[in-house]
Amino acid sequence: MLTGRRYLLAFTPDQAAYAGRVGAACRSVWNTALEQRREYRRRGAFISYVEQARQMAEAKKDPDCAWLAEAPSPTLQQTLRDLDRACREHGTWRVRWRTRARTAPSFRFPDPNHIAVRRLNRRWGEVRLPKFGPVRFRWTRPIGGTIRNATVSRDGGRWYISFCVEDGVTEAVPNGKPPVGVDRGVAVAVATSDGDMMDREFVTPGEAKRVKRLQQRLARSLRTHGRNRRSGRRDATRAQIGRLNARIRARRADFAAQTAVRLVRGHGLVAVENLRVRNMTASAKGTIERPGRNVRQKAGLNRAILAKGWGGFLLKVEHAARYHGATVVKVNPAFTSQTCNACKHVARESRESQAVFRCAACGHQDNADVNAAKNILAAGLAVTGRGDLAIGRSAKRQPPERLAA
Repeated sequence: MLTGRRYLLAFTPDQAAYAGRVGAACRSVWNTALEQRREYRRRGAFISYVEQARQMAEAKKDPDCAWLAEAPSPTLQQTLRDLDRACREHGTWRVRWRTRARTAPSFRFPDPNHIAVRRLNRRWGEVRLPKFGPVRFRWTRPIGGTIRNATVSRDGGRWYISFCVEDGVTEAVPNGKPPVGVDRGVAVAVATSDGDMMDREFVTPGEAKRVKRLQQRLARSLRTHGRNRRSGRRDATRAQIGRLNARIRARRADFAAQTAVRLVRGHGLVAVENLRVRNMTASAKGTIERPGRNVRQKAGLNRAILAKGWGGFLLKVEHAARYHGATVVKVNPAFTSQTCNACKHVARESRESQAVFRCAACGHQDNADVNAAKNILAAGLAVTGRGDLAIGRSAKRQPPERLAA
C-alpha cells in the first residue's frame, strides 16, 4: 500500500531562500497555465498538458524568464500535471488560483531516481534533491518502504519533506470485531454508539487571546511601506499567526490519528455520516442583490465545524482501516439527529438541546450525539446487509416480508 512519511527539513539559509523561489515559480506556472486553459475554453478550444509543457520548455530559453529556468524542471512539469488532473476532475472554471497569501509554497519531485536518502545518525537523515544538493532532515521514524515521490512544503514557517512510500504491506483481512457508529459533532468531536465521547481542546485560552491580538494587529498594519516595498511588520505578524495555526493543526491531526486507530483496532465496521463538509461550511453572506440571513451565526458555526477537523478525521479513519481489517461505511446523514433510536420516531422537537435527546413519542432519553451515533450504526448495518455502498439506492434489496414468509 502507499503511505506517507513526513519529516522536518533543516534547510540552510540559501536553500530556504531557493525553496521559496521554486515555490513561487510553481505558483506562477499554475496560475499562468490555468488562465491559458480558461482563455482557450472561452474560444471553444482546448489545450493539453503536452502542449503546455512544450510551451513552458520554450519559455525557459527566454532570457526574460531566467526565474523559470532556475527551478527544477520536474517540479514545474508536475505542477502542470496536477493542474491537468484538477481541470479534468473538477472543470476548468472550478479550479482555484494559487495566491501568495493563502497558498503555502509546495512542489513535488515525481521521479524516485532523482531522490537519494541515507541515514546519518540516530536523529538525522539526508536527502539529495535536484538543484538543492544534500539536505538534512530529522529522522523521526524509518522510511519503511520504497520511495515513489517526494513533496517539499512550508507550514508555519518551517519546511517539511513528505515521501510517498510503497510499504509492501497488503491490506489486512476483516478482523471480525463488533461494529460501531460514529457521530462527528461541534461540542464533542467524536461520539460513538458505545457511549464513548472523545474530544480535545486544540487551542489553549492563552493561544486564543494571542491569535485574536495578532489578528487585530494585522488588520491595523499597512499592506505596503513606501511606494514599492512590502510592509515588513505585516509580514512578521502573518508569520506569527502562521506558526500558531500550524501548532493547532498539528494537535488536531494528532487527535484524529489516535482516535482513528483506536476505533479501527476495536471494531470491524465503522459507520459514519457522508457529510459534505465543504458545502456545510460555505459562507451565507450571499450577494448584494440577494443578501444572506444570520450570516454571523453561520460564520461561527463554520469556524466550529472546521476547528474539529471533520474531513481530516475521516481520512485518518479510512487510512487506518486498511491496516487493521476494518471497513468504513458512509451513510445518508438525513434525520440521524432527529430520529429516536428506540422507536424510530422522527421529530425535530425531540432534540431539546445540543446534548439532550428526549423522544416526543415514547419518552426515550439519551445523549443526543450518542443517539445519533446509534442511528448511524443501524443505517450502516442495514446497507451492508444489502451489499451496497450506503449512498443512494441499494442494488440488492431484501425481499418483502410477505414473500420471504
